[in-house]
Amino acid sequence: MCQLCDVDNKSSREDYVLNPVTGRREFILDSLAVAGGLAAAMSLPSQALANMEMPEDEVVRIGYLPITDASALLVAHAMGYFEDEGLKAERPTLIRGWSPLIEGFASKKFNLVHFLKPIPIWMRYNNNFPIKITGWAHTNGSGLVVGKDSGVEDFSQLGGKQIAVPFWYSMHNIVLQMALKNAGLEPVIQDQQDPLKPNQVNLQIMPPPDMPPALAARKIDAFIVAEPFNAAGEMLAGGKMLRFTGDIWKNHPCCVICMHDDDVDKKKIWSQKVMNAVVRGAIYAQENKEEVAHMLSRDGKRYLPMKAKVVLKAMTDYSDENYAKPDAIHHPEWGIGRIDFNPYPYPSATKFIIDQLKDTLVTGDTTFLKDLDTDFVVNDLVNYEYVKNAMDKFDAWEKVPGVNPEDPTHREEVFVL
Repeated sequence: MCQLCDVDNKSSREDYVLNPVTGRREFILDSLAVAGGLAAAMSLPSQALANMEMPEDEVVRIGYLPITDASALLVAHAMGYFEDEGLKAERPTLIRGWSPLIEGFASKKFNLVHFLKPIPIWMRYNNNFPIKITGWAHTNGSGLVVGKDSGVEDFSQLGGKQIAVPFWYSMHNIVLQMALKNAGLEPVIQDQQDPLKPNQVNLQIMPPPDMPPALAARKIDAFIVAEPFNAAGEMLAGGKMLRFTGDIWKNHPCCVICMHDDDVDKKKIWSQKVMNAVVRGAIYAQENKEEVAHMLSRDGKRYLPMKAKVVLKAMTDYSDENYAKPDAIHHPEWGIGRIDFNPYPYPSATKFIIDQLKDTLVTGDTTFLKDLDTDFVVNDLVNYEYVKNAMDKFDAWEKVPGVNPEDPTHREEVFVL
């Protein structure tokens, strides 16, 4: 954890507390530390994979991490969209890390969640767990933040640096490594104390709440992660945005909406109603970002433990004027937002992310990835029916970004460094 002197913004001093164990004031990042555990190893309890039965009722039980990726689910609950569909929905349960969220979903505590897109790939094809992607939670919404004194203005200047990523199996790791290789750099995974060659960049897993304080304390040189941790890094740790990921991979997915196979296959009416509510939540989030930022924050309905000013920046601050140095936005003509909400799960993006994962440096056994047939996965892993029906019903195609009106269910992936 970092000390107070490492942050220049005096207004952020309220975000430090005295830790009696260490005897110093520590950066708790506006209570973001409750998110914790994003880098915890994914593992399914053995009991969760056998002899599980779905609850008899049809109550919607949402599990989520306190990040803007969950906005569509949280807005659907806050606005009463599940009730509009005749469903009962419990207040969403805040979970502090991907591993416990996976376990909660596997044990049937939750029947509606958002996961980093590679997580259901790992669950279904490495662990044979019956999970379906039923939509995208959001698009864009991530970036690469560097230290204010790093002197880094371009990817080519990251040689010899230490960069934190939230998880090996993530869009963040994929995009970062593609950008580094394009700049002539070599991603490596080694002990942080080991010397690096000038053209090497060391990657390490770090829980997102730890990233801004680690950056401020100069324990790392940069981090790539989802919002609102980038906004918090800028506002509270003096970081600067090097590049938005949505400006590299246009309207990319990050988190996806997931449900159990049993629900998708056997509870068709219920599943359709759930996705109707989620799609309405996505539309509302896209059209009312300022309102939603306050609604979700701890100054509003308290779904997220972050202040409204942090969530607002994470959802709306995207302009050439504010991000000219470094040049974080190379493609203003794309017309994207800092975070957007198109819930349709385009097959081309699923295929792209799996294909790129096969060439991405990670730790552990990747055999299951190498054997995956992406053409099979795009049809086996994803259910397109319910989300398409909902988007048709609510005219969502005209209200969300990244849609080709002549062919709304297909797109071409645009990746430009």
